[in-house]
Amino acid sequence: MAKPDDRSDNVEKLQESVQNTIGNFREAEDYLNEFGDEIPVEERNTIEDKNERRKESIRGFRSEIKDEAQGSQNQ
Repeated sequence: MAKPDDRSDNVEKLQESVQNTIGNFREAEDYLNEFGDEIPVEERNTIEDKNERRKESIRGFRSEIKDEAQGSQNQ
């Protein structure tokens, strides 16, 4: 028998994901600021691309949090 769908902690999990992603973003930015001139251009581009994807993920997480919060209010 399948377990019931428990979404009671979705917002908390999403918020934790946002915080982790922001932490990774900042860590990468700090690394680029400190060592940017010393690292190969290819590596720098890879890090910058990854941070762009992180920004997109953060926006997506925040949208999901909003949706989940609204969904829980409607129940």
